[in-house]
Amino acid sequence: MLKYNQGVKTALHLNMSKHLLLLFICIAPFGVWAQTSVSGTVYDYDNKTFPIQDVIVRNLNSKELTRTKAAGQFTLPAKIGDLLEFSFVGYHTDTLFLIDLKPKTIFLPGNSKTLKEVEILSAKVNPSVLYRDPNAKESKRFGADGLRGKGNNDRAGGMMFNLGYGKMKREREKERRLEERDVYETEIRENFNEETITKLVKLQGEDLKDFMAIYRPTEALIKDERPFNYTYYIVKAYHSWLKLPAGQRKVYPMPKLKGN
Repeated sequence: MLKYNQGVKTALHLNMSKHLLLLFICIAPFGVWAQTSVSGTVYDYDNKTFPIQDVIVRNLNSKELTRTKAAGQFTLPAKIGDLLEFSFVGYHTDTLFLIDLKPKTIFLPGNSKTLKEVEILSAKVNPSVLYRDPNAKESKRFGADGLRGKGNNDRAGGMMFNLGYGKMKREREKERRLEERDVYETEIRENFNEETITKLVKLQGEDLKDFMAIYRPTEALIKDERPFNYTYYIVKAYHSWLKLPAGQRKVYPMPKLKGN
């Protein structure tokens, strides 16, 4: 009788173990499916077929990071709405805002501030550079030491004037600065506008207008790093805007001055 009871207990134990194993097998895929990640490949921007190894891929939301392999490939835990950062020595730091988790192809632009070594094998000097410029205006020398004055060939004393050239140079410099400013202002309007911002962040109406007024990039800012990454700037500015108190998210009109 004792042996019979032990056999029944053993059979029940084995049967229960089979059910638990079957339950684990059924549940395990759901745990795997719940894990989200993004993968992709990083290439050189100028040479689209050249993969870059050891690029640091960082998830700015979860702080997790990885490095690209020899073929430029990477896989990193992420979810929709995360912001990925790609950085490597000699290249511009770039970012990617995840709107889906499909495989990504990243083209990383080289840093224009990194000077490449140039080997000069030979040089030829144009003899015409020593000739007088036929368009140059004549300069005059005036005496400045009393009644006698100095001759045109004297080494000491006197003042040199090039009449009209300084004003013309200033005019051209002013025109150049105005043209350069127009180029940057046009670039800002094309990349920092309501349509571009609403595609990246959830802002509308007065909040959108206040955000654009507070965080509109300046000419000096976009000149500091070329090419300027507007996507990264907008997303980063949006996170800063969310941290502001409600009263500081508004742009209040200037008070009208009373007339005398």
